[in-house]
Amino acid sequence: MSFFSSGNKPYIIAGPCSAETREQVLEVAAGIADIPVQLYRAGVWKPRTRPGSFEGNGIQALEWLQEVKATHKIPVTVEVAEPQHVEQALKYGIDVLWLGARTTVNPFQVQRLADALKGMNIPVMVKNPVNPDVDLWQGAIERLMQAGITDIAAIHRGFSSYQAVSAYRNQPNWPIPIELKRRNPELPIFCDPSHITGNRELVADIAQKAMDMGFEGLMIETHPNPPVAWSDAAQQVTPARLKEILDQLVIRQQHTTDAGIGLTLEQLRQQMDSLDAEIIDLIARRMELSARIGEVKKECNMTAYQPERWREIVETRGSRAEKHNLSKEFIVALYEKIHDESIKKQLEVLQALMNEVKG
Repeated sequence: MSFFSSGNKPYIIAGPCSAETREQVLEVAAGIADIPVQLYRAGVWKPRTRPGSFEGNGIQALEWLQEVKATHKIPVTVEVAEPQHVEQALKYGIDVLWLGARTTVNPFQVQRLADALKGMNIPVMVKNPVNPDVDLWQGAIERLMQAGITDIAAIHRGFSSYQAVSAYRNQPNWPIPIELKRRNPELPIFCDPSHITGNRELVADIAQKAMDMGFEGLMIETHPNPPVAWSDAAQQVTPARLKEILDQLVIRQQHTTDAGIGLTLEQLRQQMDSLDAEIIDLIARRMELSARIGEVKKECNMTAYQPERWREIVETRGSRAEKHNLSKEFIVALYEKIHDESIKKQLEVLQALMNEVKG
């Protein structure tokens, strides 16, 4: 049985961003003792963006987490970024390890940690890499599996973005964890609203979205006095606020036992399947037209990409979408994919001309 199969949904992981002092660590533990928290988290080694920031208390903090286990009977978890972290965490009886986003992005480092964990019987959680790459995330999980780690969970903490202005610290980019779940149906995926939002006022909203999408659990950073936290002060909540968030969550069912609702869903899905088949057929016809346009461009010695035409497509399709109450951004993003494939078709035609000339 998996360590993460508590039978209760959602599976809750809570605790401070950083283990700052013994008093702070124990105060958080006392504050969440009566809340359904299955796992206590705390940063012991803190990989910071810039030097000079608080980078954790290391082994001393592991001793404080031992006290949390002994006093409050809550399992504990820490982030590990180096093989020696693994060794020290296991020595102090840490129950669960997690790989952070900055580690997951580096396959060499993940492999070093996997080698350090070889033969160990300990649950491991893997945060998504900082960049939106589901294959990197999947690869980190597979490296751990190859090392013999069988009890694995994933944590969705959002992705770094070049956008200067955003409501979130890290973009949720929900399709990526959804794709990871498609590839690994039995893999528990938890959501980290603290790191996605970077703002305690938005944590509840993202936590509910995660539940609406069927995530198995949440990791929420919790601090007795968030404004004075030594790291990530803006995104941590108090134990009292954590309880409020959890009490207000609406937990969705994966399936329905109502036969009538089940029948209605099946009928709607059949209609959707039929429409999807039509959409694919229409896209296939559009690609045939793209190939024919490529032939015309080949005869006229024209470029495959025509900026004026693409601007026209963006404007007209976006406007039409809005008339149907569809998001213009969604339709433009869809047409970017279609346009890319169309250009690829036309380039194939033009390349065929080059091969004829060379022949």
